[in-house]
Amino acid sequence: MEGMTKSIACLLLAALSLAAGDRARIQIVVKNLDDKPVDRASVVVRFVQGRSIVKLGKKERTTWETRTNQDGIAKIPEMPQGTVLVQVIAKGYQTVGKNYEVNQDDQTIEIKLNPPQPQHSAHQ
Repeated sequence: MEGMTKSIACLLLAALSLAAGDRARIQIVVKNLDDKPVDRASVVVRFVQGRSIVKLGKKERTTWETRTNQDGIAKIPEMPQGTVLVQVIAKGYQTVGKNYEVNQDDQTIEIKLNPPQPQHSAHQ
Protein backbone atom coordinates (compact mmCIF):
# COMPACT_ATOMS: atom_id res chain seq x y z
CA MET A 1 0.00 0.00 0.00
CA GLU A 2 2.87 2.37 0.81
CA GLY A 3 4.30 2.00 -2.71
CA MET A 4 0.92 2.84 -4.22
CA THR A 5 0.62 5.95 -2.02
CA LYS A 6 4.08 7.12 -3.15
CA SER A 7 3.13 6.53 -6.79
CA ILE A 8 -0.05 8.57 -6.44
CA ALA A 9 1.85 11.37 -4.68
CA CYS A 10 4.46 11.42 -7.48
CA LEU A 11 1.72 11.59 -10.14
CA LEU A 12 0.01 14.46 -8.32
CA LEU A 13 3.28 16.40 -8.02
CA ALA A 14 4.03 15.84 -11.71
CA ALA A 15 0.55 17.04 -12.68
CA LEU A 16 0.84 20.13 -10.48
CA SER A 17 4.26 21.05 -11.87
CA LEU A 18 2.97 20.66 -15.44
CA ALA A 19 -0.07 22.76 -14.61
CA ALA A 20 2.06 25.48 -13.00
CA GLY A 21 4.17 25.78 -16.17
CA ASP A 22 1.10 26.19 -18.38
CA ARG A 23 -0.47 29.09 -16.47
CA ALA A 24 -0.80 32.71 -17.51
CA ARG A 25 -1.92 36.04 -16.10
CA ILE A 26 -3.51 38.26 -18.73
CA GLN A 27 -3.85 42.02 -18.79
CA ILE A 28 -6.31 43.46 -21.32
CA VAL A 29 -5.63 47.09 -22.30
CA VAL A 30 -8.57 48.81 -24.01
CA LYS A 31 -8.00 52.09 -25.89
CA ASN A 32 -9.85 54.17 -28.45
CA LEU A 33 -8.42 55.15 -31.83
CA ASP A 34 -6.81 58.24 -30.22
CA ASP A 35 -4.83 55.92 -27.88
CA LYS A 36 -6.85 57.08 -24.86
CA PRO A 37 -7.89 54.46 -22.28
CA VAL A 38 -11.52 53.34 -22.27
CA ASP A 39 -12.71 52.93 -18.68
CA ARG A 40 -15.69 50.86 -17.52
CA ALA A 41 -15.62 48.70 -20.68
CA SER A 42 -17.02 45.21 -20.11
CA VAL A 43 -14.42 42.53 -20.77
CA VAL A 44 -15.23 38.84 -21.10
CA VAL A 45 -12.41 36.33 -21.47
CA ARG A 46 -13.33 32.74 -22.32
CA PHE A 47 -10.81 29.89 -22.47
CA VAL A 48 -11.44 28.24 -25.85
CA GLN A 49 -8.71 25.67 -26.42
CA GLY A 50 -5.62 24.28 -24.78
CA ARG A 51 -4.64 21.78 -22.16
CA SER A 52 -7.61 20.93 -19.97
CA ILE A 53 -6.63 21.30 -16.34
CA VAL A 54 -8.52 19.98 -13.37
CA LYS A 55 -7.84 21.49 -9.94
CA LEU A 56 -8.20 19.02 -7.08
CA GLY A 57 -10.99 17.10 -8.77
CA LYS A 58 -12.93 20.20 -9.87
CA LYS A 59 -13.11 21.51 -13.40
CA GLU A 60 -11.29 24.82 -13.61
CA ARG A 61 -13.09 28.09 -14.30
CA THR A 62 -12.98 28.97 -18.01
CA THR A 63 -14.82 32.33 -18.23
CA TRP A 64 -14.02 35.64 -16.55
CA GLU A 65 -16.08 38.84 -16.67
CA THR A 66 -14.73 42.18 -15.48
CA ARG A 67 -14.51 45.89 -16.35
CA THR A 68 -11.59 48.09 -17.27
CA ASN A 69 -10.31 50.59 -14.71
CA GLN A 70 -9.70 54.31 -15.38
CA ASP A 71 -6.46 53.38 -17.18
CA GLY A 72 -8.37 51.08 -19.56
CA ILE A 73 -6.89 47.95 -17.94
CA ALA A 74 -8.66 44.74 -16.98
CA LYS A 75 -6.64 42.06 -15.18
CA ILE A 76 -7.59 38.40 -15.49
CA PRO A 77 -6.41 36.05 -12.73
CA GLU A 78 -4.19 33.09 -13.45
CA MET A 79 -5.66 30.79 -16.09
CA PRO A 80 -4.51 27.99 -18.42
CA GLN A 81 -2.44 28.93 -21.45
CA GLY A 82 -4.05 28.34 -24.85
CA THR A 83 -6.56 30.08 -27.08
CA VAL A 84 -8.88 32.61 -25.44
CA LEU A 85 -11.78 34.59 -26.85
CA VAL A 86 -11.71 38.22 -25.67
CA GLN A 87 -14.91 40.25 -26.03
CA VAL A 88 -15.08 43.96 -25.21
CA ILE A 89 -18.29 45.97 -24.98
CA ALA A 90 -18.21 49.72 -24.27
CA LYS A 91 -20.85 52.40 -24.67
CA GLY A 92 -20.17 54.51 -27.75
CA TYR A 93 -17.92 51.91 -29.43
CA GLN A 94 -18.24 48.90 -31.69
CA THR A 95 -18.20 45.57 -29.85
CA VAL A 96 -15.04 43.53 -30.38
CA GLY A 97 -14.63 39.77 -30.19
CA LYS A 98 -11.41 38.06 -31.21
CA ASN A 99 -9.36 34.95 -30.40
CA TYR A 100 -5.84 35.35 -29.00
CA GLU A 101 -3.08 32.86 -28.25
CA VAL A 102 -1.92 33.06 -24.65
CA ASN A 103 1.46 31.37 -24.41
CA GLN A 104 3.42 33.40 -21.85
CA ASP A 105 3.33 33.55 -18.04
CA ASP A 106 2.36 37.24 -18.18
CA GLN A 107 0.74 38.55 -21.34
CA THR A 108 -0.77 41.89 -22.33
CA ILE A 109 -3.41 42.07 -25.03
CA GLU A 110 -4.16 45.54 -26.42
CA ILE A 111 -7.54 46.16 -28.03
CA LYS A 112 -8.45 49.30 -29.99
CA LEU A 113 -12.13 50.20 -30.11
CA ASN A 114 -13.72 51.82 -33.16
CA PRO A 115 -16.58 54.32 -32.97
CA PRO A 116 -19.99 52.93 -33.95
CA GLN A 117 -20.81 52.62 -37.63
CA PRO A 118 -23.79 54.52 -39.00
CA GLN A 119 -27.00 52.47 -39.19
CA HIS A 120 -28.28 51.66 -42.66
CA SER A 121 -31.85 50.65 -43.33
CA ALA A 122 -33.14 48.65 -46.29
CA HIS A 123 -36.40 50.61 -46.00
CA GLN A 124 -36.26 54.28 -46.91
